[in-house]
Amino acid sequence: MPKKTTLISALFFSLIFSLPVYSENSSQLMQQLLSEKTAPAGVVFEIATGANNSLQWALPAVKKYIKKLRQKFPGITIAIVTHGKEQFALKSSNTKKYKKVHDLTQQLAKDENIDLHVCGTYASWNNVSAEEFPEYVDVTAAGPATINDYIALGYRLIKL
Repeated sequence: MPKKTTLISALFFSLIFSLPVYSENSSQLMQQLLSEKTAPAGVVFEIATGANNSLQWALPAVKKYIKKLRQKFPGITIAIVTHGKEQFALKSSNTKKYKKVHDLTQQLAKDENIDLHVCGTYASWNNVSAEEFPEYVDVTAAGPATINDYIALGYRLIKL
């Protein structure tokens, strides 16, 4: 039994200590990207958390990154893939509860020409169908596969 406790403790601490790294890495990756002379084919932002309300902080952070990217590289193609519990804030039934998230998602799609994808596989595991998301949210078969597709096209990945 001590081995199981040790394993659980190690997993817990590795998760806790890895959280700031993602934030730090996204900032570092942005600085590196902005220091380059030429734009990559595009940028894909990955959001995957265990909290329903994470898009309340993640999307405004992405919006700030998008502004910086577009100032440096006008016209750069950008996509967002969300494939954790946070994606459920984007369900049509949550339009009122997460009004700012929905408003920002629509603004990014319409004004910034950003594709925002949610993971259909993760949704189905949680008994959520593609029809439960509004038209401005693309339900892709699998979030990680979509990210890999973007990377294969030369996009740079920034994890939040």
